Amino acid sequence: MKNKLKICLIVIFVILILLTVKFYTLSQNEAKKKGNEDEVPVEIQLDYPSVLPNWKNGEYHDYYRTTKMLNDLNKNYPNLVDIFSIGQSVKNRDIWCIRITNEQNRTRKYSCLIDGCIHGNEWESGEACLYLAEYLLINYGYNNTVRNVLNTSEIYIIPILNPDGRENDDRFNENGIDLNRNFDVHFGRILGRSIPLGKILGFIKIRWFGIPRTGFFWTNSGRRPFSEPESQALKDFMNKINNGYFSFYLSCHTATHCIASPSIGVKRSEYEISPNELAVYDNAKNWISKNTEYRASKSKGGYGNGNSMAWCYKEFQIPSFTFELLTPDYDPWFSSGKHDHLIHWMKTGLPVFLYMLVNIENLNDWEIPDIHPPLPKGVPPSPLN
Repeated sequence: MKNKLKICLIVIFVILILLTVKFYTLSQNEAKKKGNEDEVPVEIQLDYPSVLPNWKNGEYHDYYRTTKMLNDLNKNYPNLVDIFSIGQSVKNRDIWCIRITNEQNRTRKYSCLIDGCIHGNEWESGEACLYLAEYLLINYGYNNTVRNVLNTSEIYIIPILNPDGRENDDRFNENGIDLNRNFDVHFGRILGRSIPLGKILGFIKIRWFGIPRTGFFWTNSGRRPFSEPESQALKDFMNKINNGYFSFYLSCHTATHCIASPSIGVKRSEYEISPNELAVYDNAKNWISKNTEYRASKSKGGYGNGNSMAWCYKEFQIPSFTFELLTPDYDPWFSSGKHDHLIHWMKTGLPVFLYMLVNIENLNDWEIPDIHPPLPKGVPPSPLN
């Protein structure tokens, strides 16, 4: 009898323990459920929409306004920005460069160089550089795509490579030289519409001669390659950042409305482009032609003319491009040279830059740049009539 009572007591005790555990678990689940009902659900986004710089039409940046803007960016984003001069122009104006990267991340990063205004009257080429710089900085804090780019890349931007020409609203530098004909590749070729004159008798400037709108014209390429301080400064700077991770170069211009790469089949060429490299070039240009209003230039033929894009490819064997904003109607030398619709042109250029940046690793490895960047609302805009 005692044994039976003992067994019953043990069974009752076990049942009480199990009921206590079950009740406690239920109460905890109910409390958790109630707590969750009181909380506001948080929508986790992979990539917050980016915002565009608050620019206004007509507000262009000359050399001094550009200098001020770069210094302001350096002040406002000290952990992302470094401002320095790569050299000086003929008239001793600094050629400013802005480096944009997450300076807290000190690991090896891919790098690239984007420049503008090597022709001083091609304003929008420099404006596009500034627009890109501000876009990256204002979106770093919450846009994952931009954050990833700045965490893993060093972006060097030179908005005005020809400060004297920008101040004079002139294609040429203060010596009357076409800087984009002063590089040591296909230099001084008459069939490439350039001629190695330099200054006649050391002081006479002959910028160009011919009839521009007919196509019969030649620009002064300087007496020898890198005779000008501006082109020499760019050469020295490229050599400085060429550390094995220098991934692409993009030279901005106006106004033939295209994306171009070094050509194969150039008469008396000083380089060879492999089939794999040509495929990378063609894929990049085709993406841009399909996703923006800019056309892809031909990849074959021509004579070469001593430009920075072809020299960079020859010298460093990295993907190098020329990006021509605007349309020929806006050409600052051959046509009216009107400067308007600034915001439109900035928006048309942004997809080109972002495409290059998100594909920086592919470009570094000469692999097909097949990553499609997420674009802000309204980018690219509809073409102008």
